[in-house]
Amino acid sequence: MGWSRQLKLAVSFSVLLLVMPFNADVASARVASLIPMGQSIGIKMELSGIFVTNDVMVEDDHWLKAGDLIEQVDQVEVKALADFEKMATGLDDEQAIVLQVKQSVQTNQIKTDGEAMKRLLPFLKDRTEGTGTLTYVDPEKGTYGALGHQIIDSTLKSPPSFKNGAIYLSEIDQIKKSVPGIPGYKISTVVEDEDFLGTIRINGVYGIFGAWNDAHKKVLAEPLEIMQPSELKVGEAKIFTTVKGTTVEPFSIEITQVDAEQFQFILTDAALLEATGGILQGMSGSPVIQDGKFVGAVTHMFVDEPKKGAGLFLEKMRSGEK
Repeated sequence: MGWSRQLKLAVSFSVLLLVMPFNADVASARVASLIPMGQSIGIKMELSGIFVTNDVMVEDDHWLKAGDLIEQVDQVEVKALADFEKMATGLDDEQAIVLQVKQSVQTNQIKTDGEAMKRLLPFLKDRTEGTGTLTYVDPEKGTYGALGHQIIDSTLKSPPSFKNGAIYLSEIDQIKKSVPGIPGYKISTVVEDEDFLGTIRINGVYGIFGAWNDAHKKVLAEPLEIMQPSELKVGEAKIFTTVKGTTVEPFSIEITQVDAEQFQFILTDAALLEATGGILQGMSGSPVIQDGKFVGAVTHMFVDEPKKGAGLFLEKMRSGEK
């Protein structure tokens, strides 16, 4: 789906949020307003090769490990899983094969056979998918930002190396509520598989970023002024997010603590709590608004207290767009 040293019980939706120095003077010279979003998105990334998802023995004591990258089959380069599958299904079970595999920092030649190649197929992937929330669109640059954290592939346990990717509008079909100790999640489907909202250029510590598809101007709200961290006050605020269908709704929260790099809050909206039980996996990236200004994005929750969460200031998030 914690990113702060202060939130030891917090669960990050993907990765630790690293703290980097931030120059407020530089921030003030940037674009003064961005469009807050809140739509649920499906994320699809085409990986830069064929990766092993589980430890698999391919010959005697020779193992492929989760995260290994298959580069060649009998000196023929393979980049797509469909090509590997075509080669594997055309082999006799006893036919000798040599795989070139990048394992950690070194490349190894591993002998195997046709039967092991076929057995390997269910444990390979050349793409990764996920869900999250769209945070903002920059109408001047034609770019977007989402999630507020890095995507970590659940099987590779690392940020995936990818060739290209895109985000898509998704529809919430069902909610699995959060309860203390067990984060809930959204069950969603992509609305139009061929109609993307934007491309993915960066998968960084502070989120995913890329070019916005101008064809989707119809889903945009009005830009809001960016709030500087020094302006945020303890007290009432709103988050924009989607918990049903594709409709973005505002929900009440209470800002409880403001730090230099982030802020903490509690969900106070009765309707939202009834629907979700607290913050959900997939809610990361939801815009936070106070006094008509764009504060930042929801980034993580407390596992044992799902009503409590934390967020990243917008200017800090935008520093990852470079």
